[in-house]
Amino acid sequence: MLNACSDKQLKLFSLTSNTAIAEKIAEAAGLPLGKLSSRQFSDGEIMINIEESVRGSDIYIIQSTSNPVNDHLWELLIMVDACKRASANSVNVVIPYFGYSRQDRIAAAREPITAKLVANMLVKAGVDRVLTLDLHTVQVQGFFDIPVDNLFTIPLFAKHYIQQGLFGEEVVVVSPKNSGIKRARSLAQYLDAPIAIIDYAQDDDSLREEGYIIGEVEGKKAILIDDILNTGKTFAEASKIVERGGATDIYAVASHGLFAGGATEMLQSAPIKDILITDSVCTNEKLPDNVHYLSASKLIADAIIRIQERKPLSPLFAYDRKGDES
Repeated sequence: MLNACSDKQLKLFSLTSNTAIAEKIAEAAGLPLGKLSSRQFSDGEIMINIEESVRGSDIYIIQSTSNPVNDHLWELLIMVDACKRASANSVNVVIPYFGYSRQDRIAAAREPITAKLVANMLVKAGVDRVLTLDLHTVQVQGFFDIPVDNLFTIPLFAKHYIQQGLFGEEVVVVSPKNSGIKRARSLAQYLDAPIAIIDYAQDDDSLREEGYIIGEVEGKKAILIDDILNTGKTFAEASKIVERGGATDIYAVASHGLFAGGATEMLQSAPIKDILITDSVCTNEKLPDNVHYLSASKLIADAIIRIQERKPLSPLFAYDRKGDES
């Protein structure tokens, strides 16, 4: 972690989607959060008032575009416009969870690429830089004509599990779908563990037949890994398959916990010992009893300081296990 930033030109502001992580980021960076008011009129229109001068400042706006996605996205766009009109030197948006990132390609006829549309809107509004956490697909970075820094959660998870003693041959990292193989392999390399993959005869959730395991899970502690925990169906189904495959304990880890559409009930009945997620999303949904949060605030604060001080972000992209042990 770098020392707290002393650059008086840097100002942090938090919008309403996730004030908890914004406060932690500000504390880790050694900076106060700027003063603003954000409210909605009776017809849903959003009104923002920045309550301090931002003229000539480098502004960092913290806002996850999570549920309600469109309200939070519009609030962010309006705040960017307010900063530009108040003569800020630069406007940087910190988006711990980037909504619409799953709509990154045309998967069926006549579908939009909404991630590209959101990128266009942010650039058009006047954003100079985007800092985000674990994009659903890294290709979304290419949708922007401005710098985009995408931080990774795998090093955070690796450090946590190693500290918990979950590493080595007695552990297996499981990708609950074949599209997540790269993510599973990355965590497995840190943990010195093998990987396994759950594949399905049908890709469509509504038509899925029984999944099968590629790899060995019998007698091992299995860690299921995904980037987004939405309805919980992927983890719940995968955990049952892994349990039938003979895993002794089952863990699940995801970068972003949305917990939508009855996820709590589904996960509560699944054979998962522990669910680990970052605090990228603040939700009012009831959570399963076995959910634990791992804060990404220090990682994000470090990135903000490095960006402001024009230092490389590459040291944040990996976990140095030997450095921890020395």
